[in-house]
Formats: sequence, structure tokens, C-alpha cells
Amino acid sequence: MNADGAKTLLELKDVHTYYGTIHALKGISLSVREGEIVTLIGANGAGKSTTLRSINGLNHPRSGTITFRGEDITERPAHTIVKMGISQSPEGRHIFSRMSVLENLEMGAYQRKKGAEFDEDIERVFTLFPRLEERKAQRGGTLSGGEQQMLAMGRALMARPSLLLLDEPSMGLAPIFVERIFEIVVEINRQGTPVLLVEQNALMALEVAHRGYVLETGTVALADSAAALRQNEQVRKAYLGES
Repeated sequence: MNADGAKTLLELKDVHTYYGTIHALKGISLSVREGEIVTLIGANGAGKSTTLRSINGLNHPRSGTITFRGEDITERPAHTIVKMGISQSPEGRHIFSRMSVLENLEMGAYQRKKGAEFDEDIERVFTLFPRLEERKAQRGGTLSGGEQQMLAMGRALMARPSLLLLDEPSMGLAPIFVERIFEIVVEINRQGTPVLLVEQNALMALEVAHRGYVLETGTVALADSAAALRQNEQVRKAYLGES
């Protein structure tokens, strides 16, 4: 429990993760509390996606601990972590291109039985993303980039997560889609799902987040409220395009 009364949902303490001999994360510590949007910003290669892979069980840390709802998940396999309530919309979307929109969404709920809750979640996704309902019989591979991003996020929500990981949701999208995606991130959070957001578009990320961490070469260089980071001169010059 933090001073503001919000309970810590996810916590990384001194996490070191490697790709073979490459030391990708060099002692990352961060947290996500109930009800928050927390963003990770930084240049390419800073360790943002590796942080998510360390959390979701795809790349286990060599040292340090990751706890979710007070339970150590550092060595848990990926499918167990999904079952525990952490779901991810991956960078590059990775939808099933030959499957229909509806089948893609069903894949997001593969660990759950169909029933009233399943139908509620389909309805929730279609309310958040009306375009997906219009195209529910269409093959995923025929959707536009923005629609595929919506589908990837909708599929992640079908797992009914307690924490949603979003990896570069605005990548490669037209500006009109970028705005819509971030509006939906805020709405998902408003509905009660905490979000850990990795995003190259630092300006948009800091607009929607409550708190943020700036990663540089596998370490946390700065950690503060999103509002404070937006005002930070170092951040403005390095990530917000100001001279």
C-alpha cells in the first residue's frame, strides 16, 4: 500500500535480464499500482520491450524479483502469468492473419470457458472498438494497420486481465489512429484495468499516463509523475522533440 492508498499490483526489484551474453536490463526497479497507467519511455534499445518480456515470462531475469499481487512470478512460465491476470498486446500486433476478427478475439480467451462472462467481454471489446464489430467476419490480415492494433488490444482484453501490457501501440499508425488508440487506452483504464505502456511517442504517452519511467541502456534514468516528466527539461529535449 502506498501513501495515497493505492495498492501495488506489480513490482520489479533490481531486475537483470540477458540475451545470451548481452546484459539488456541492468537492475531495473519499477512498480504499477491499482488503477494506474504507467509508461516506459526511452530510445530504441533502452530495454523497454525487454522489461515487458521479463514480466510476461518470455525472457526470465537472471537476477532480481518480479512480484504480481505480492506473489513472486520471476520464474513463472508465460501461460501461467496470463492465467494469473497479466495480458499483453505485443509490438507488431502479431494477429492471426488467416483467422477472422471474431476468431482472433476468441484466441485471447483460450484459457477460459465460453459463457456469460465471455459474451460480456466480446461486447466490451466491440463497444471499445466498433470497427471490429463491423468487421467481425473479416480475416485479420485484411484489416488496416490501425484496425489490426485494435484487434491486438481487443484480443489481450479477452483474457480479462488485471494488468494490461501494451508494447508500442501507436507504432506505424496514421495520426488519426494514434489519437484514437490513446483515447481507448484511457477508457480501458477508466473501466478499471491498470496499464503498463511502452511507447516511442513519449508526448502522447505522458499525456495519458499517471506516472512514467525513462529507460536508458537498461537502467531507470528518471522516475516521476507523468506531469513532472512532461515539464522536465532533459525529457523535453531528448524525447519530446524540443531544442
